[in-house]
Amino acid sequence: MELKNINQIETAAQSGRPELFRLGIGLLFIILIMMYTGYQYTEIHNGLMLVAAAMIGGYMAMNIGANDVANNVGPAVGSRALTLGGAIFMAAIFEAAGALIAGGEVVSTIKKGIIDPALINDPDVFIWVMMAALLAAAIWLNIATALGAPVSTTHSIVGGVLGAGIAAGGLGIANWAKMSTIAASWVISPVLGGIIAAAFLYLIKRTITYRPDMIQASNRMVPILVGIMAWAFSTYLIIKGLKKIWKADFFSALGIGLIIAITIFVIVKPLIAKQSGALPNEKSSVNRLFTIPLIFAAALLSFAHGANDVANAVGPLAAINDAILHGGIATKAAIPLWVMMVGAIGIAIGLALYGPKLIRTVGSEITELDQMRAFSIAMAASITVIIATQLGLPVSSTHIAVGAVFGVGFLREFIKASYARMIEDIKAHHAGEDHEVIEAFLNDFRRASVHEKGRMLAELKRHKAKAELTKKERKGLKKIYHKELVKRSALMKIAAAWVITVPASGLMAAMLFFTIRGMML
Repeated sequence: MELKNINQIETAAQSGRPELFRLGIGLLFIILIMMYTGYQYTEIHNGLMLVAAAMIGGYMAMNIGANDVANNVGPAVGSRALTLGGAIFMAAIFEAAGALIAGGEVVSTIKKGIIDPALINDPDVFIWVMMAALLAAAIWLNIATALGAPVSTTHSIVGGVLGAGIAAGGLGIANWAKMSTIAASWVISPVLGGIIAAAFLYLIKRTITYRPDMIQASNRMVPILVGIMAWAFSTYLIIKGLKKIWKADFFSALGIGLIIAITIFVIVKPLIAKQSGALPNEKSSVNRLFTIPLIFAAALLSFAHGANDVANAVGPLAAINDAILHGGIATKAAIPLWVMMVGAIGIAIGLALYGPKLIRTVGSEITELDQMRAFSIAMAASITVIIATQLGLPVSSTHIAVGAVFGVGFLREFIKASYARMIEDIKAHHAGEDHEVIEAFLNDFRRASVHEKGRMLAELKRHKAKAELTKKERKGLKKIYHKELVKRSALMKIAAAWVITVPASGLMAAMLFFTIRGMML
């Protein structure tokens, strides 16, 4: 064999080693689950089914870590507030802590009440339904992660339960009213997240970066924004993250959050003033002031996600465990410690091994992020959930976070296109004048505040109203900036993945149910 061919083989082998390492660690985790459950439960009736279900639950947990956690830390990584390694380490700790501390002792066996378990009389059939749903959801998440598409793990398991349930009990078993609200969340979640994120970013721009003295404006506004963040996240954690160990009504959560927010504001204000004192009057300095709040936001989002979404991995597994040990079908099932450990450790391992792909997608492949933009996205993630919970609207944390990224990107497009049109208007109004005169006016315009910019443009139009851009020129400018700041290919890929998540996981679950039933009968 030629030396050149040997070198090519060695290069190919080296590139495949990281993938083999990740696969090996994942398989080791599954084997350890099999060994533990096999030692504990093989002697009981249907013990082997519980062993198989535990392995599938571990596989599902790893896929949740690989796909869903990116929404919490992706913006922080994309804005370079956190390194990729630091984000993975932090998220793994807080996800596991959220699952173990606040994951709850009892979980709903039928996620979102989308099928009626009373129509499944045989506990064995119920076990097959749950196993098919769990495996189908895990496979779909695996496919979506490989394609680089962040999808909702809740929708994946909902689709799996729906598909397997219909296969077992017919169309009448499904709660179609619930399914319609879940379908509505495909639109509600990203739109709400996008609007709130864009609103926060615009507020930051108007009150800080559009001001002549950005440092002075930061001293005034950043502590207020951090206080609002503390209020939103405290309320969010009480309502969602801690709901299984401490149930508080909305107004109690809001009041406790406000007390925490005021405390944080008092602590942060002098720290911001001290930090900003040595910073130059430029946008990068403002971004630095948002770095630490953004890291805290990513950590808190990870904790809440671990507490809330671990049920997607362990809910069906807890249902199978309960059905096998007690021989019945319950709408609520206790979560043994070993089941919660499978979920918590699996999420952390999946994030560490396969999370970087989706973290990069959310953080840098949709639109360019800095700390201010990432802070706005984190705020949207918490506030949208609070609003939706109070209004009873169905939302997905994945769809909110990704929708917020797109909302920030589209706002940037709008602002850039509007500014470009202003510059073109100014140049058109100064047509025929010396280059130095035009540049002097443009320099004054760039340094002016938002209010002064409006006054300068109005003054310009009063004197030379005849010079305007044509509609075609404006449309061309707008098109250029739209292409530049938000990747349409990412938008189409993610939207398509969202729409087909429930049908895809449902169809797979139905096929897997018939396969399992055929093997067991």
